[in-house]
Amino acid sequence: MEIPFRLLDIEGEGFHVMIQGRINDMEANFLVDTGASRSVFDPKVITQFIENPTFVKKEGITAGIGGSDLESSTFVIDALQFGDIELRQYEAVALDLEEIHESYAKLGLPRIDGILGGDLLYRLKATINYRLRKIRFTKPRSQTRRNK
Repeated sequence: MEIPFRLLDIEGEGFHVMIQGRINDMEANFLVDTGASRSVFDPKVITQFIENPTFVKKEGITAGIGGSDLESSTFVIDALQFGDIELRQYEAVALDLEEIHESYAKLGLPRIDGILGGDLLYRLKATINYRLRKIRFTKPRSQTRRNK
């Protein structure tokens, strides 16, 4: 299954890939970050998709860009969807993304509702085709069996 993506020009210095998905059946923008080990969501933003999420503080420290240490929590998203692939009861990571939101706003770029990281890119066997501006996902085995 292929999903088109937007290639966001970051002031001529590089590009970010953004795709559309759904969080609990509401449209959401996802920044694709192949360097992020986990998919993350800002705790303030996720409340637009989940009423009163339950955050559980993660033990230890989450390493951030440049080796900075960040506090994070986990929470559950009932339904996370990309095209016709739906993941149920996804345990997500909550991390303060305020600086990223501010940078995007200053550059006039679309809002970010979540960052799609290596955990889901690997699970969905993602392939990014820059020429066609599409990202290909493969349904997890559990969904393939369930849909047969």
